[in-house]
Amino acid sequence: MEAHLKFTAVFEPVAEGGYAAYVEEIPGVNTQGETLEEARENLREALEMVLDVRREMAEADQIGRSIIREEIQLAA
Repeated sequence: MEAHLKFTAVFEPVAEGGYAAYVEEIPGVNTQGETLEEARENLREALEMVLDVRREMAEADQIGRSIIREEIQLAA
């Protein structure tokens, strides 16, 4: 079975044109785009970047500590 995480993407039209976008479940994942499709793509990229940076920060904080790291998966 392939595991998938699901998040809620929110898109809101802005007065100046285009869309503001964010992921409800993860603070800091937000962006914008001139079109809805551009906002969707930018949001995917923002989510990937935030998760990568948070992983790197966590790994740096764990240096020298005796820990067990393992992958966790959520089924759809």
